[in-house]
Order: sequence, then structure tokens, then C-alpha cells
Amino acid sequence: MDLGKLFSNPEQLFAMGGLGLLALVMFGAVALFICALVSILGSPLGFGMTIVWIIITFAAPFLGPVGWFLIGRRDAYRRREAY
Repeated sequence: MDLGKLFSNPEQLFAMGGLGLLALVMFGAVALFICALVSILGSPLGFGMTIVWIIITFAAPFLGPVGWFLIGRRDAYRRREAY
């Protein structure tokens, strides 16, 4: 591949950068999803709430994990300290 031709076409270069950015965002979303599942399964929640959070995570693959890390995880560990 001739790099001179590649860099002389800004549309093609922009498309390659866009695909790279999309791949990076997708990798981040998958990593967030997996980290949320591991965190949910390792949390001190009861069986019922664990299942609810897993269902939420699968139903909303981006918002579910974000909700878990912003709300659910904090509440789970707060409940553990109360007992």
C-alpha cells in the first residue's frame, strides 16, 4: 500500500479514523459490560437483586452497567455495612 496515496485522500483517512474510533468505543462498551457482570456477581446482594441487576444489564447493555456502577454497587455495599 502506497502511504502517499493514502494520506493524499482525506476522505479515506477520515473514514479509517472513524472506524478506529468506533472500534475503540465498542471495545469500551464490551469491557464495561463484562466488568459490570463480574462486579454484580461478586457483590453482597441477595440472589433476587443479583438476578434483577443481571437482567437490567442484559436488557440495556450500556445503561445497565452505568446504572450499576453509579447506583447499584454503592447501595449494595452500603447495605452490607448496615448488617
